[in-house]
Amino acid sequence: MKTDFQFSNLLGTVYSRGNLLFTPDGTCLLSPVGNRVTVFDLVNSKSYTLPFAHRTNIARLALNPRGNLLLSVDENGRAILTNVPRRVVLYHFSLRGEVTALAFAPSGRHFAVGIGRQIEVWHTPSTPDVAEGDLEFAPFVRHRMYTGHYDAVQSIEWSSDSRFFLSASKDLTARIWSIDEEEGSAQTTLGGHRQAIVGAWFSKDQETIYTVSKDGALFMWKYMLRYDAPDDADEDDDDNLQWGIAERHFFNQNDAHVTCAGFHPESKLLVTGFSNGTFFIHELPEFAQIQSLSISQNDIDYVAINKTGEWLAFGASKLGQLLVWEWQSESYVLKQQGHFDSMNTIAYSPEGQRIITAADDGKIKVWDVNSGFCVVTFTEHMGGVTACEFAKRGNVLFTASLDGSVRAWDLIRYRNFRTFTAPSRLSFSSLAVDPSGEVVCAGSIDTSDIHIWSVQTGQLLDTLSGHEAPVSSLAFSPDASTLVSGSWDKTVRVWNIFARTQTSEPLQLVADVLSIAFRPDSKQIAVTTLDGQLTFWNVSDAAQESGVDARRDVSGGRKMSDRRTAANVAGTKSFTAVRYSADGSCVLAGGNSKYICLYDVQSGVLLKKFTVSVNLSLDGTQEFLNSKLLTEAGPQGLIDETGEASDIEGRRDTTLPGAQKGVGARRTRPEVRVPAVAFSPTGRAFCAASTEGLLIYSLDNTFQFDPFDLDISVTPSTTLDTLAQQEYLKALVMAFRLNERNLIRRVYEATPVEDIPLVVKDLPPVYLGRLLRFVAVQADESPHLEFNLVWIESLLSKHGRWMKDNKTGLEAELRSLEKAVRRIQAELARLADENIYRIEYLLAQPVEKAEKPRGLDFEVKAIGNGLVDEEMIDGEDDEDDEGGWEGFE
Repeated sequence: MKTDFQFSNLLGTVYSRGNLLFTPDGTCLLSPVGNRVTVFDLVNSKSYTLPFAHRTNIARLALNPRGNLLLSVDENGRAILTNVPRRVVLYHFSLRGEVTALAFAPSGRHFAVGIGRQIEVWHTPSTPDVAEGDLEFAPFVRHRMYTGHYDAVQSIEWSSDSRFFLSASKDLTARIWSIDEEEGSAQTTLGGHRQAIVGAWFSKDQETIYTVSKDGALFMWKYMLRYDAPDDADEDDDDNLQWGIAERHFFNQNDAHVTCAGFHPESKLLVTGFSNGTFFIHELPEFAQIQSLSISQNDIDYVAINKTGEWLAFGASKLGQLLVWEWQSESYVLKQQGHFDSMNTIAYSPEGQRIITAADDGKIKVWDVNSGFCVVTFTEHMGGVTACEFAKRGNVLFTASLDGSVRAWDLIRYRNFRTFTAPSRLSFSSLAVDPSGEVVCAGSIDTSDIHIWSVQTGQLLDTLSGHEAPVSSLAFSPDASTLVSGSWDKTVRVWNIFARTQTSEPLQLVADVLSIAFRPDSKQIAVTTLDGQLTFWNVSDAAQESGVDARRDVSGGRKMSDRRTAANVAGTKSFTAVRYSADGSCVLAGGNSKYICLYDVQSGVLLKKFTVSVNLSLDGTQEFLNSKLLTEAGPQGLIDETGEASDIEGRRDTTLPGAQKGVGARRTRPEVRVPAVAFSPTGRAFCAASTEGLLIYSLDNTFQFDPFDLDISVTPSTTLDTLAQQEYLKALVMAFRLNERNLIRRVYEATPVEDIPLVVKDLPPVYLGRLLRFVAVQADESPHLEFNLVWIESLLSKHGRWMKDNKTGLEAELRSLEKAVRRIQAELARLADENIYRIEYLLAQPVEKAEKPRGLDFEVKAIGNGLVDEEMIDGEDDEDDEGGWEGFE
């Protein structure tokens, strides 16, 4: 089994904090998710997470006007420059301070960053396609530093000509700065607001400036005569002119304040978000309200407008909401929300296309693996959901909750069709489903009994007694013959519930049982215990086959409040979740630490260790604590400094003592942990529920830029020249060497249909995997149906035997190709079914007999009055045919 799993995607969380960002073409939205960046393709309905990760949560994002360079800055001011199309990190840099505002100039030559009260303007790092190949040795070069604000800068906006920029600050002022020293060494200050300014923008013609403050005041500034100018002052003289307030408008939202604002100069739209979850759209300069909508119960943290001004993106960090609203049609383009509380359990659907997540907030979410979006959310549970499991067919999902119910969900109609309860109020913590889907079992933390229900009738069939402590884990064997239960009484019991006598055989362990998993062949179980042991038992013999001491493997990470080192702390030395791989050769285990471990079952060797997060904003990711951060009052990160906040909302304390969840929870640092893991049924991927979200690791990871066999002669221009010379095979190989998707598609589509079998026949086998993957993508995206099928047929006929001999390395490519062919077949079948009656109707129509086409012959004939006329007669008939044309006398 392959073990080189790589991080593939992050689901379960769509927005954490920071600013949202549209790409220049307006079709993709970039959202900061913890210490990573997720890109949502709004046109193709797909999402992916960029492969890099910051050391702390991301605070600000910025894209250059071309959309190829992404600058992301975390809470500590550490910046990462990324090439977005390639998904490659170019440079790491430290701005040495907390960044509160970041913006690229429209020209793309500079970017401005607000660091506390200061503003710094930097030169944009050059790329090979810009700056004519003159690359800097040190890419980040500071152009100038601006000081003058007395409080933190909240936003920065550039003028359209990139000569000036506006800054809005908490010191109640907005300031105009010049990029060049000679044009204005002294900045212009715009004062008059009574609360902190949320945003300031130039109009399209740069004749007007709009500023919005936190108290809901909109000021419109114009370059006008000074208030102390004489009556006969010349309006063309700059000495008599200054920026002044031309108009004042107010939103009049007494119960809420402005939390974010955005302005679109081309369409003159002003979008404001308020603390009560409502946003307003106004048209300036008339301040005419176009639309208002309540989209959340909490603050709207950020608003972004795409290039055309049609789509508005809103982010609310408290509930993890991300919305894209099309205001003209009043419809949602995107509406996603993560879990409010931490995830407890996950499950892969039997076909591997969907993942179920359940959390303490009582919600169950269904995520599509390919698109990365949440398909449906179930909210019927009134308490935290602790376990979920699919029936074998995959259309029915079972969940257990702390509210005392086990529910069955129909994933075709998306509804709850069965609810199972016990005679007394219990909080269920474990769940197991018979592979046939007829029996469901649940264990509780309140009692040591196991409850069994019939799915068809919903009746309680039986209660299994035998354990002396709460049941922590349940598992049915895949062949449906055995039920295994693990308990805190340090035993594992094997039940034969379908026999006449429901006997159980206990397996004695040394410590409390935390998790149990069955091997796919039903012959072996893996058991994790509180003392950090991972043991493997033979079910038929009730004997232990092997074991692994995993305490050293799983332990790691020191919390801020720990008084012991990471190696000696006791809370992270055991696995709380374990799962077998699809072939049963490996087990995957995770616990209350930052590590996921992959073991070989037969030898007990640790094959690979995955680190789920390096985010220092989470507790438990550091191996060693910094003694400088330890004060007399305790660790510096645990000291509550909200009482010193400048805003009254920040000083107001709504937390409850001892509360860890819900609205009144203490503001403690979240701890990194892995409560659940799951292997894909195909064995090509696995997912893990972590504090930051649902992490997906896959073997099918395709790199954006993975060149090999390159030399100086292989360039895009030489590839196109080779294509122009009709050397299609050579051009295709050169395109694959560069791995430029657009270039490969150009060569692919330019190959004549009659030459495709020849090109495929002589293609080196080393490029077959890449061509298979590319053809599968093209079959899904391009409209050339028959053209793609010709490529697929040629590949399978010319290299079928080689693919069969090397199928282990081409599983992902062949699977995606099969999926594309099945989709084409389904679409053609549906198209034929929709038109079958129309075709039958057309075929049933009577057919007119087509007369034999006869040539025409022209003959000049005399008419009685001496005139001549032309008579058209059939060329095959005789000249004296009586059916000729007759004239009138």
